Amino acid sequence: MKEEIKAYNNILDLIGNTPLISIAKIANTLPGNYFAKVEAFNPGHSSKDRIALYIIEEAERLGILKPGDTIIETTSGNTGFSVAMVSIIKGYDCILAVTSKSSKDKIEMLSAMGAKVYVCPANVSADDERSYYSVAKRLHEETKGSIYINQYFNQLNIEAHYRTTGPEIWEQTNGKITHLIACSGTGGTISGTAKFLKEQNPNVKVIGVDAYGSVLKKYHETKEFDTNEIYPYRIEGMGKNLIPTATDFDVIDKFVKVTDEESAHAAREIARTEGLFVGYTSGAALQAVKQLAEEGEFTSNSNVVIIFPDHGSRYMSKIYSDEWMSEQGFFDSVNVEDSQKIEFIK
Repeated sequence: MKEEIKAYNNILDLIGNTPLISIAKIANTLPGNYFAKVEAFNPGHSSKDRIALYIIEEAERLGILKPGDTIIETTSGNTGFSVAMVSIIKGYDCILAVTSKSSKDKIEMLSAMGAKVYVCPANVSADDERSYYSVAKRLHEETKGSIYINQYFNQLNIEAHYRTTGPEIWEQTNGKITHLIACSGTGGTISGTAKFLKEQNPNVKVIGVDAYGSVLKKYHETKEFDTNEIYPYRIEGMGKNLIPTATDFDVIDKFVKVTDEESAHAAREIARTEGLFVGYTSGAALQAVKQLAEEGEFTSNSNVVIIFPDHGSRYMSKIYSDEWMSEQGFFDSVNVEDSQKIEFIK
């Protein structure tokens, strides 16, 4: 009798259980032990696979989603890709409203995955009729038999990570984690993961990473939504110009802000040092760790887990493009050696 063929039913079976990888080379001058939760190992190459599958299957379980329906979402790119991937396997149509800040690579990937994509201006207020929030809401109202995932205001965003990412990290560190560092956009990843970890050990320190130009850090500290904090920035998928209810600020101990430029260089440094080809927000998370270490946050006994949310292939026209980096003024006198020049032999 032949042995049973060992195959997954489909690509969705590969979501979750991503590896925890030591990044001792890049953190060799910092006190403590540092580990990356590398979410690019999900089949859709980002942590957003978790929420897309969880929210869609909850909608199916509740009878909200039926065969032939349409799934609509607001996205900076990664959630959209995950929603499109799940929609393909489950047989739903997919419509996505995307910010123009998303890289060309991300937008073209969404189209390649069969989604109808609406690219909306990035630098408008959340309630502007052209914003990707407003466009998604309008499309939901106009499309019969549709559901709107609405990740920024969906508590299932938090629950997905509470049920998966948090338990995985706790098991992988054997309960020895002392710090969780994660970028905050919708807030679902950091909130759900932190909620689980703090239930196991309230002393785990949870630190969110925010962008300059975003309102999250000040809101966490003052509970004041300050529009004066808002201005354009380049990092995709983190920070916000509104307050997402998918962020549980009570489980986050503090926020640290990082710059576009330093985050871009940090991402390239991860690739060159650890061989991990990660995205812009991963660079932001590492930059936050560097700043926190300078402030004396960590000791020799610290076990720091940093969530690296996605894959570098989605930023080929941005942080991994020497031309783009130069256009942003990111190759200054200090970092010019960061540019990896390509020579063609004729």
